[in-house]
Amino acid sequence: MGTDSTAAARSLVTRAATLYLQTGNMMNWGRLKKKCPTAGSEELQDCIRTTLNEWSARINPELVQESSQTLECSVSQAMETLNPEEREEMKVSAKLFVVSSDQSSIRHAVDMACSTLSVTQLDSVILAPPPLEDGASLTLENLQPYWRELERLVWDKKVVAIGTSDLDKPLLEQLYLWAQVKPNSNQVNLASCCIMPPDLTAFAKEFDIQLLTHSDPKELLSEEMFQEALGDSIEECQAQEWSPSWILRYSVIVKTRGIIKSKGYILQAQRKAPTINSL
Repeated sequence: MGTDSTAAARSLVTRAATLYLQTGNMMNWGRLKKKCPTAGSEELQDCIRTTLNEWSARINPELVQESSQTLECSVSQAMETLNPEEREEMKVSAKLFVVSSDQSSIRHAVDMACSTLSVTQLDSVILAPPPLEDGASLTLENLQPYWRELERLVWDKKVVAIGTSDLDKPLLEQLYLWAQVKPNSNQVNLASCCIMPPDLTAFAKEFDIQLLTHSDPKELLSEEMFQEALGDSIEECQAQEWSPSWILRYSVIVKTRGIIKSKGYILQAQRKAPTINSL
């Protein structure tokens, strides 16, 4: 089915306007265990390529007749849900990287994570600040629309706790004082900060905010990175027309042992609107 499947995959991607990719549980991937990516971006690109390669190799050419505007790329053998009987023993957490300016994507990403794992609620969601134009500094005003969406998810009991990433003390304090649902954690990138800033540590201790560390790059998946991974996996699929909207990384950890049982990525990409050349 190889050649026919590849052609079918190319046709499906070319016709779609929205693409969802799910890696499934990476912990069971012997293919990735042989590699040791040094950065989250490299790991994610490996996951995108591996998933797309396997998905495209298994496509039934007859699906081309039923193609739609929305395309889901995943490999059923890699997908792994959580046993309801084990739910209380597990902590299900996620970090959401919002690339587009559409804050409504937050709910959609969380809904997809819940559906993927067959759970009704995530224990925690950490928001990576949305990208800004070069030279611009993150402000409370930038964060507010996204935080409101996270608060609604807490009120709807889809998420238990919400946190932030890479906020300094002044901005974390502003968010804490403004928010109705307070941030319970803040991630600090130790690549740019070897020691926790004393003012941030003092504020977090006073208001019971957990300080965590991370090593994610400032931009986990650029448009160019996604296009390269897509084009490498499915040739001649008009990869340059696609742009990632959001990436959600989830993990399922055994509470009593601190062992990662499941880890994976879910991402959404959109075909960019065609550029209209002015006369």
